[in-house]
Amino acid sequence: MNLRHMEVFRAVMLTGSISGAAEILHVSPPAVSKLLAHAARQSGLVLFERIKGRLVPTPEAQQLYQEVENLWRGVERVRDVTRSLGDPHSGVLRLAVSASLGTYLVPRAVALLYERHERIKVSMEVRIAPIMVEALLDQSAHLGIAMQPIDHPNLSAVRRYACALACVMRSDHRLAAKREIVPRDLAGERVISSPASTPYGQSLRRAYGAAARSAKLDVEVRSAASACWFAQAGAGIAIVDQAAVAGQSFSGLVVRPFRARESLDVRILRNAYRPLSLVHQNFCDAFEQVWNESMAAGRH
Repeated sequence: MNLRHMEVFRAVMLTGSISGAAEILHVSPPAVSKLLAHAARQSGLVLFERIKGRLVPTPEAQQLYQEVENLWRGVERVRDVTRSLGDPHSGVLRLAVSASLGTYLVPRAVALLYERHERIKVSMEVRIAPIMVEALLDQSAHLGIAMQPIDHPNLSAVRRYACALACVMRSDHRLAAKREIVPRDLAGERVISSPASTPYGQSLRRAYGAAARSAKLDVEVRSAASACWFAQAGAGIAIVDQAAVAGQSFSGLVVRPFRARESLDVRILRNAYRPLSLVHQNFCDAFEQVWNESMAAGRH
């Protein structure tokens, strides 16, 4: 299988159909069918079976797809470098971000970046910490913006910030009248939290302090955004990082500072062996501007 075969095979796997692959590759469906058949002959594998009119990948195709996807990251990097070298005023920025930072802060920083670099190509993917580390190490991401500390000998922190906590609730909740919320206010309240097995959940429980014993920790979710949606639905109140609710991301919710000693560590990370381009440095500056405009907590 050559790269063109792999590209067609990957497109069919992504879209689930010949017509879908043809659309994203900008070729005709017969051309996709011909290339796919040639790829099957070259590989000596049965890649797809047609079941009730649908293309269903075989187990061999599923396994092959994982390898092709890994290879394709390198192909995309070559294309990105070629594009950047061909137009010094453009560039490529691939971001791996924690979920809370992808709701407002990173999108707003990208919007500011476009004011200086109109022809850049940006991609952002929400990643948990281990996958973010992998993306930075294999260079499928240029920068990682992480909510929790990530320490790795081959990663370097470009910027660091301390992120305070906030309490979110519906406007008809009794605590909405308060200007700020403190841990003792949680007594008897149903608090939407994160599992204690996660670093985020552990940080929240340290913030609750002794109030955790009297609060009703009946609802557990994996992300701050989910916690806000539950609060919006009236399932309780939520304590989340302030980054998750920056820029008034959730309408219909009252947001109050949650006064606790606990704060969360936010870092912009890069591969220690890959220097930042001008575009990447300018993104860091834009993120800092957005942080200072939107957040109560300052930079370390």
